[in-house]
Amino acid sequence: MSEDEIIDSLDLMAESIHLVQERFSRIHVPDDFALTPEGVTLLDAISMRLQVIGESVKQIQKTNPSFLQHYEEIEWDKIARFRDLVSHHYEHVDHEVVYDICNVHIPKLGEVIQRMHIALSESGNLKSQ
Repeated sequence: MSEDEIIDSLDLMAESIHLVQERFSRIHVPDDFALTPEGVTLLDAISMRLQVIGESVKQIQKTNPSFLQHYEEIEWDKIARFRDLVSHHYEHVDHEVVYDICNVHIPKLGEVIQRMHIALSESGNLKSQ
């Protein structure tokens, strides 16, 4: 994966994080995902964007695993595994887990993705990361 492709993946993750946060702003408690048709639609939409984030992580892991290792505060393997859950076993996606991901982990991931993008753009060199 070239540096430009990694930047594209980071941009896609940042866009997905923004959409997740925008959609999640209408959710106040985990059951908001399950008790109304709008909540279920938001759960579906957010889960799809979490899948996109996970797929981008998997692509980077596959081609440039050392790049992610410099950002140990993020559990990259868990993001990739959640992508697999959404993709292959959607019926097992728990709305309380999605709530926790959105409430606790997505803000932190957004900050790290931004740092990664800046570091890569400034250095212009994956090997120096």
